[in-house]
Amino acid sequence: MCSGKDEMSLFTVDKGKCRKDGICAAVCPAWIIELKNSSETPTPIDDAETLCINCGHCVVACPHGALSHRAMTPEQCAPLVRELQPDSEQVRQFLSSRRSIRTYQDKAVERSLLTRIVDIVRLAPSGINSQPVEWLIIYDSKEVQRLAGCVIDWMRVMLKDRPQFAASLRMDRTVRGWESGKDSICRQAPHLFIAHGEKDNPMAASSCTIALTYLELVAHAFGLGACWAGYFDAAARFWPPMKKELGLPVGHVSFGAMMVGFPKFNYYRVPLRRETRITWR
Repeated sequence: MCSGKDEMSLFTVDKGKCRKDGICAAVCPAWIIELKNSSETPTPIDDAETLCINCGHCVVACPHGALSHRAMTPEQCAPLVRELQPDSEQVRQFLSSRRSIRTYQDKAVERSLLTRIVDIVRLAPSGINSQPVEWLIIYDSKEVQRLAGCVIDWMRVMLKDRPQFAASLRMDRTVRGWESGKDSICRQAPHLFIAHGEKDNPMAASSCTIALTYLELVAHAFGLGACWAGYFDAAARFWPPMKKELGLPVGHVSFGAMMVGFPKFNYYRVPLRRETRITWR
């Protein structure tokens, strides 16, 4: 350990850089860092090893780069470029321009670009920084279509065994459309992303939903289109033959699916939406 640092089991503090301002302790979501007085450097509480969620806030919030966590150092964390931060109107324009894309070009997206997108999406928040999200990417468009056909098979079963449920989701119309060449399952999208995680992890479902939302927005930023694949997701969650087709790791389930590809058409206006409904208390 470098001279001038206090060696600790969880994190180290560079005494030469530390200003004892307490920022690291204030931003810690688990409250496991304490600053006993203004003359001492921060220290972990007794249960810090157990309570720490490795979020890195203590490292990245220190303006002096004084604290290094066991999981990361200031040097390993990319600096934020303030000049690249969009202003509020730019954010509004970006979010307003996002559409759920259901018509795609007959063109594959390079794997390197999809990988870059997922690399950004991994920054999405998750409960207690558990990061439980894993991805299955169906890259081959023919395989996407084959799996869409499996969803149609599931719908045919539902129409026979659970007609009321099938009718509520208009599965009869979807099946008829498929038989006439209209794909309402994956919309002829070239690629399909499936977010999955451990079935028994209480953080997995919400984390996958957040990650898929990030995926839709990041794809838009790269000129791609995306749309939630609701029918596919339902079959992937509840129909054993589809679960077998996906071959997810033991104990994992799908928590959402999304089509991705190049949009076939552009959009030029923002559609109307209902007024925001707010209750203040």
